[in-house]
Amino acid sequence: MDDLISFDETLSDDEVVTAAGVLKSLEEAWLNEKLSPEILPHKIEQVDCMMEQIHHMEENLKKLDKNDFRVGLHKLELDRIRYLITSYLRTRIDKIETYALKILEDESTRDPGDRYLSPSEFSFAKEYVTNLNGHFKSLFVGLPESLQDLDTNQIMINPNLESHVFVKASSNVQGVIVDDGDNREEEVSLEDKSQHILPYKAVSEYVKNGQVQLI
Repeated sequence: MDDLISFDETLSDDEVVTAAGVLKSLEEAWLNEKLSPEILPHKIEQVDCMMEQIHHMEENLKKLDKNDFRVGLHKLELDRIRYLITSYLRTRIDKIETYALKILEDESTRDPGDRYLSPSEFSFAKEYVTNLNGHFKSLFVGLPESLQDLDTNQIMINPNLESHVFVKASSNVQGVIVDDGDNREEEVSLEDKSQHILPYKAVSEYVKNGQVQLI
């Protein structure tokens, strides 16, 4: 019974991937998404994996005696994972609703396999923009045609990539270019496990490739 609820299970025969490793990866993705001003590449594979793990854990819980002290602990862990998944997805939806036009503009420059949005998020973003355009057009009914043209650039909201963020280096990172605010650039290096406050724009690519973690 001790191994009924475990995060040490191997999830792939081709690559050693444990549920604990996937959960850690999703926790890092959630924190990055919460603290990043822009939407990041989706981690829907990790979400799907943890949803399957939740189902597996729920099935194993049924095998435990309801008076077993471990039941309460496992339920707390299940609630924590559910919250993590819900918060991660909700944060992304909030960003899509706020920056929908900008996100779709950027996505149009990427190949389908490289999109930051998952297929369902991409469909949601397109539908959201369609409804948004319809709403604005309904507001202009009765106005002269010259005033009914909607310039999307005027209503497009862009994330503030110049905002400063707290970061922790996950490895040694060389050649980080930082604008000092006086139109001068400085190249800095981040030592493994060192912490810094930097403009998000300077570390955005390192956040996406896992070399830097937002904290």
